[in-house]
Amino acid sequence: MRTGSLWCLSICCSSFHYTSSSCRYFTGAHVRLMLTHRCVLPYLCLIEDDVDLEALVNEMDSSLESLYSSCSGPQTESTPLLHNGQTSTHISPEPPSSSSDSPQTGLRRSQPMHINAVRRLQEQEQQLRTSSLPAIPNPFPELCSPASSPVLSPGSLPPGEPSSGKYIVKIFSEDGMGKVVEIPANMTARDLCQLLVYKSHCVDDNSWALVEHHPLLGLERCLEDHELVVQVQASMNSDGRFLFRKNYAKYEFFRNPLTFFPEHMVAWCQETNHAILPSQLLQNFLATNSCPEIQGHLYMKEVGRKSWKKVYMFLRRSGLYCSTKGTSKEPRHLQLLADLEDSNIFTVITGKKQHGAPTDYGFCIKPNKSRGDMKELRMLCAEDEQSRSCWMTAFRIFKYGIVLYQNYKIPQQRKTLLSHFSAPVRSVSENSLVAMDFSGRIGRVIDNPVEAQSAAMEEGHAWRKRTQRMNILGSHSPLHHSSLSSVIHIAQLWFHGRITREESHRIIHQQGQVDGLFLLRVSQSNPKAFVLTLCHHQKIKHFQILPCEEDGQGFFSLDDGATKFTDLIQLVEFYQLNRGVLPCKLKHPCTVVAL
Repeated sequence: MRTGSLWCLSICCSSFHYTSSSCRYFTGAHVRLMLTHRCVLPYLCLIEDDVDLEALVNEMDSSLESLYSSCSGPQTESTPLLHNGQTSTHISPEPPSSSSDSPQTGLRRSQPMHINAVRRLQEQEQQLRTSSLPAIPNPFPELCSPASSPVLSPGSLPPGEPSSGKYIVKIFSEDGMGKVVEIPANMTARDLCQLLVYKSHCVDDNSWALVEHHPLLGLERCLEDHELVVQVQASMNSDGRFLFRKNYAKYEFFRNPLTFFPEHMVAWCQETNHAILPSQLLQNFLATNSCPEIQGHLYMKEVGRKSWKKVYMFLRRSGLYCSTKGTSKEPRHLQLLADLEDSNIFTVITGKKQHGAPTDYGFCIKPNKSRGDMKELRMLCAEDEQSRSCWMTAFRIFKYGIVLYQNYKIPQQRKTLLSHFSAPVRSVSENSLVAMDFSGRIGRVIDNPVEAQSAAMEEGHAWRKRTQRMNILGSHSPLHHSSLSSVIHIAQLWFHGRITREESHRIIHQQGQVDGLFLLRVSQSNPKAFVLTLCHHQKIKHFQILPCEEDGQGFFSLDDGATKFTDLIQLVEFYQLNRGVLPCKLKHPCTVVAL
């Protein structure tokens, strides 16, 4: 049979290539045979119009059949190569070594090769099918698995750079209530705190922090402002959670460095004979060309045991080391315990109860890749709170360096930029109001602003005296003065109601233990009295506020009646301006916010 068109049969190395406008002259067996069988033919022939194609195919078919019949054993293998259910016979003969007519040449099966094009077409078809469906939001994302929902769970992202998109993170407050927030992948801890402050209507004093909390391990740490929230949660355990609360001590070491770095723990201070300035101490820690060192004794929990061992340790930029021979600093006596770059430092909140620590001032160095294995944690314990603060603060400075100082300066720069717009914007109705004096027969407008301010203060005092006089005379006031003074403080942020002494210690510890951190609570020993809990020099002190009476009127006093106040709000405002009998002024109220 002859064709009317030009056929080109290219047989090269291992495969046949056919180019034709019609394949009706070839049977299915011929085409399948020529597409799936490989042999080496050392020629390329062009078939013109006067060549008999049927005779040529028959000749090739007979030669291949004689070649297969000469081989021993079955040499065909049916392997499913296509994903659509079709199969093809894949046979790979061994190429001849010397001549093309040697019938005893052995054949070898080749490994099946999956056709990636079909798989790619199926994936594209599946993508087109799913993209054509309408996007329906998930009403309960936190109840779904990470594979089918945008909820970010620990381990759903690699610890590296997070991908773009939106993620849902759950934040808990100190009362145990949670709030689900949708954030982008590049949101930092500072930005998330600003968002939560806005949503919770809190006072933004740049002291809010995001805390990584592990209840099963009894560990927690405050995230740095530049850390990515999505990346941190991806490396957390399944029991880990984020807490939103105050932390006044986050950058307190920049304001009072000598309090956080005592001279006997800083090796550089011991080598210097003269006194160290605070600015010079900070520059030494932040400069990359300097080599500061923290040294001292720490209790270390032995790996795999419940016992603790007292060891002399050194903290440098390169890591945490312990001396195997007393207090020796020789390199042959130093053993590396932890690398700062691949680890984070945590506060141990259940040291004595859970880990059998010798003191309450424990901290832990946890590797970033650790998933909660106790053998990978470095449990350490200091003698007092000042030593623990020194070790933990130095760890942060050595790890992050100048980035911490930049985080500390950002709120101050924002405050400077907003200082020009600090005046409150008044409405039209407020601008139309003026100060009036009605002391005479005819009212007059007070033009002098100083006189207007004094008149406003005088009116405020007169209102308080008038209210007290009305209550004493027995007027039908809806709220008696005695009952008013006993409940007016309930709505204040610094009042925590009936909490125990231990609970007040816990709140003070969590929110920073800086000078002037305080709260008020109801006394457990005297139900009519109150207690002022105050932190000074990292020590917590308690002062009892007793009720007293004078001329039939009730007061509150903190110094046995020497200074009396009609309510607790007056008392707090006075000691915020005056130290009085307290070791320091009241500066930072302990605040617990419900999300």
